[in-house]
Amino acid sequence: MSTPPVRYRSEDEDSGRWDRFPFRQGDIVISTRSKSGTTWMQMICALLVFQTPDLPEPLSAMSPWLDHLVTPEEEVYARLAAQRHRRFVKTHTPLDGVPVDERATYIVVARHPLDMAVSLYHQGDNIDGERLRALTDQPEPAGPPAPKPSLREWLLRWIGKDVSPAEEMDSLPGVMWHLSDAWERRLRQPNVLLVHYDDLLADLEGEMRGLARSLDVDVPEEVWPALVEAATFDSMRSRADRLAPNTAGVLKDTSAFFRRGTSGSGRELLTGDELARYHERTRRLAPPELLEWLHR
Repeated sequence: MSTPPVRYRSEDEDSGRWDRFPFRQGDIVISTRSKSGTTWMQMICALLVFQTPDLPEPLSAMSPWLDHLVTPEEEVYARLAAQRHRRFVKTHTPLDGVPVDERATYIVVARHPLDMAVSLYHQGDNIDGERLRALTDQPEPAGPPAPKPSLREWLLRWIGKDVSPAEEMDSLPGVMWHLSDAWERRLRQPNVLLVHYDDLLADLEGEMRGLARSLDVDVPEEVWPALVEAATFDSMRSRADRLAPNTAGVLKDTSAFFRRGTSGSGRELLTGDELARYHERTRRLAPPELLEWLHR
């Protein structure tokens, strides 16, 4: 008897929306932590499915975030039911909170957690909190907001914060659980794939070709250069109005969503002792083989 999925909830997400989702043969589920390459992987999947940079719709319309509460569940389900192309669906939920269906392929993207955290900090400034609260029926905050800490101060707090993954998925324990669960699953579930953000940076074409093989997608050789170019950071940033996840108008600036697209920013902020404390903490949260792969 299979274990029922864990239910992950936040102010604007509810993984329970996956419980009623009717899968199809060939579905692709993109499961990542926030700011870890979600939109990048959605774009890669779109390019492999349509085999042209000229996509028929904005990316977030073709690849909706199923568990995001800003769009009513019935609307998301109807949009996906109407699609006749191979579907690729976004989630930030770990795989233990999503039905793992043998007809689907699950792609989990891993990014160095310190880089992910830095991007998350900056992303907070680009979210229209008032708009998000209105869309998710959240109450107005009581009193004025607390002053935002500096990036370095915030990052040190993030490293040390002790919280369960179910309470805060974007915490360091949440990141490590998401990746640890996928790391273990890939050994016994061949439809679970792990992709490293830095591998996409280092060899985008090679990684895209590998994903095409894993997804059983045949791309004509002459088409590859245009697809790879369309998946580069600069190309995606130039098309932010079509590619940034902003169907509900939650982002203040779509171009700011594509901020840097490189690695190393988190480590640059920390002293040697602080970086050592980060590594000591992660050793308590994830298996050594995963950490070696993640931090290499």
